[in-house]
This record gives sequence, structure tokens and C-alpha cells, in this order.
Amino acid sequence: MASLPVPVEGPLERGLHQGGRRLTPQRRLILDLFEQIGGGTHLSAEDVHRLLVDSKARVSLATIYRTLRLLVEMGFLQELELSDGGRRFELSSGDHGDHHHLICVRCGRTEEFESTPVLEAGREAAKRFNFELIESSLTVRAVCPNCL
Repeated sequence: MASLPVPVEGPLERGLHQGGRRLTPQRRLILDLFEQIGGGTHLSAEDVHRLLVDSKARVSLATIYRTLRLLVEMGFLQELELSDGGRRFELSSGDHGDHHHLICVRCGRTEEFESTPVLEAGREAAKRFNFELIESSLTVRAVCPNCL
């Protein structure tokens, strides 16, 4: 007797299934972690690894790097590049769309802010050059008060 196909449930499962990939326990753990902490929290791959290991999960740092890249490609996470070449990741969210980041170049502290003038400048630039605007974001690099 042939086995029945496993039902495809949420957007992650559908996206992986369409791409010919499986929903591994490690992928589910990583996305669950970001969903638990919510939008606006920026984690490095090392932060994700430490949090998962602290919760007794067995997942390698290499798997975390691969999974973070996949989740960014699929649109579940957004990637923020730091000035030192490091990367931070945050949960993508429709209600937390166009926002901007203030990043300390010394310690990596990251604060989010919103700015209507930045959004308007993005719209005007896209219109002027006949681009279709997808998103506007600004990254401001500075030194936080703790690092001065």
C-alpha cells in the first residue's frame, strides 16, 4: 500500500515543498526561535546557535548559517549587514515593513526607527528612474553612548 502524502500546512512548509526541500527539525527550530522573540530583534548566527544550544537543541553552527540564508531567500527573515562584515537577522513582518537601522560600529548595538522622509525619498527616487519600489530602508552607522 502506498503511503499518503504529508499535508503541506503553512507558508514555510509550502515554500520548502515547492522548492523540493524538506522541513527539517533544525529549520523549524530556527524559525520558531525568531517567531518567539518577535520582530525587531536582531540575532547573529552565533546568537541563534547559543540560544538553541542553551535550550538543549542539537544543531550545528554550519546548519544555522545555511538555514538563515535559506530563510532570507524565502522571505521569512531579513538580513542586516554590519560594517565589520557581520550579519544580523530579524523576522520579516508585514506590519513591521519599511524601517531603518541605527548600528553602533563598535559593539553592533542595533536600534530600529521609522522615518516618513526616508520613505518619501525612496518613492521619489524610484519614480524618477522608473523603478517599481519594493521597500525603502536606511542603515545609519554611528557610535552608541556606551562606546564613546
